Amino acid sequence: MDSPLSVDEAVRKLKRLGRPTSPYRERSLKIHGLICAKCAREFDEHNRQLLTVHHKDGNHHNNPPDGSNWENLCVYCHEDEHSRGLLGDYLAGNQNE
Repeated sequence: MDSPLSVDEAVRKLKRLGRPTSPYRERSLKIHGLICAKCAREFDEHNRQLLTVHHKDGNHHNNPPDGSNWENLCVYCHEDEHSRGLLGDYLAGNQNE
């Protein structure tokens, strides 16, 4: 029986596995920089994984090469952006039942 991994070992293992990146992610980071478009928090190579690419029109298939449909948002602002839409729909009575 294998012994359970410590938290540190599990985190190291997950970091080694990495996660697949979208084909447009690196392009967006290069075009728009390592900064959140909403809160202006700056990022560097050590914490760049906290930046996400948000599609302004909500269409993940709309990826123009000039980056005009993308904005880099930190994970906190990205969550806020998507939560606002859900809250707005709820308050407007547009929730799915």
